[in-house]
Amino acid sequence: MTECVSILGSTGSIGTQALEVCSKLNIRVAAITANRSIDLLEEQIRRFKPRLAVAGTKEYADKLRAAVKDTDTIISYGMDGLMEAAVIKEADTVLTSVVGMIGLRPTLAAISARKNIALANKETLVAGGDLVMSSAAESGVRIYPVDSEHSAIFQCLQGCHDKKMLKRLILTASGGPFFGKTYEQLKNVTVEEALNHPNWSMGAKITVDSASMMNKGLEIIEARWLFDVSADNIDVVVHRESIVHSMIEYVDNSVIAQMGVPDMKIPIQYALTYPDRTACDVGVLDLTKACSLSFYEPDYETFRCLGACKAALKRGGTAPVLVNGANEEAVSMFLNGKISFTDIGEIVETVTQNIKVDTADTLDNILAADLAAREYAKQYIKQ
Repeated sequence: MTECVSILGSTGSIGTQALEVCSKLNIRVAAITANRSIDLLEEQIRRFKPRLAVAGTKEYADKLRAAVKDTDTIISYGMDGLMEAAVIKEADTVLTSVVGMIGLRPTLAAISARKNIALANKETLVAGGDLVMSSAAESGVRIYPVDSEHSAIFQCLQGCHDKKMLKRLILTASGGPFFGKTYEQLKNVTVEEALNHPNWSMGAKITVDSASMMNKGLEIIEARWLFDVSADNIDVVVHRESIVHSMIEYVDNSVIAQMGVPDMKIPIQYALTYPDRTACDVGVLDLTKACSLSFYEPDYETFRCLGACKAALKRGGTAPVLVNGANEEAVSMFLNGKISFTDIGEIVETVTQNIKVDTADTLDNILAADLAAREYAKQYIKQ
């Protein structure tokens, strides 16, 4: 069980819930980081008294430093600050819940410093899966999934004593706000409509990814690395109720599912307490009152990001880096009103056809591919 944690992204949905879990379980907090939410970061400093707090820029750091000058917390900023938080001596676990590729370098630094990782940043494994997992093996540290789907798989696998017994992983998807829509119907959807998720409260980028089903495509790639399973043995089903969080199927065709109310505190807590379980302040799943459970095939024709991610995983190398980088840039442009919702899928679907795929065994290659993908997305607007 974690005794002291550093939380990268403490003011987001995962970070704030993680701090509540830490408070309940008396887990010490060594470092916290945020981008621009300085007021909330100040509140967290005063409540949890971390040794280090990190803001996104020098300007925000200066404001924060002035606000908490009566405390003993050290204030830093930017990527250097994130790296400090990732390797801070007191922490035995680093919970990384920053959004996007920015999480890769601090995660690698934490692994090198022999910190266990509670991972809520998909892009880390999507872009650097081979590099991250091999580094973790060399350093002798564990990576515990925080995403509800991967935590569900991880929990189901506790009964799998031999990998030969495992047939496939089945990731569930809510289907987002546009379930049942056609591609033509999605061409004119608004940002507000894309951000209206039926079951979960998340940040804007992740919510748009859920609406495009890119989120599930990224989770396929992440699952391949977390559980060492090929793309052909990872399937997706749409499950609107978000009660079954994911499943595994054994070679005898038995299916084991992890179920519960949709509340992220459960996977966050399990990542911090593994292998132990403890009471969690979430709702009880009452099967006598729960609605019926429904499952559907995903629509690959309409939600093109999903198929693009699976194709990129099969292609290998930096192909997953390219689709991820292109998507990050495209989602940002969509949120700013520069492209349509369906443009996101078109950019993600075509990026690997227009940029050379390289090996993904070095950080330099990964970062170069990410930059190239973002430039491709920007050029798409001009065309």
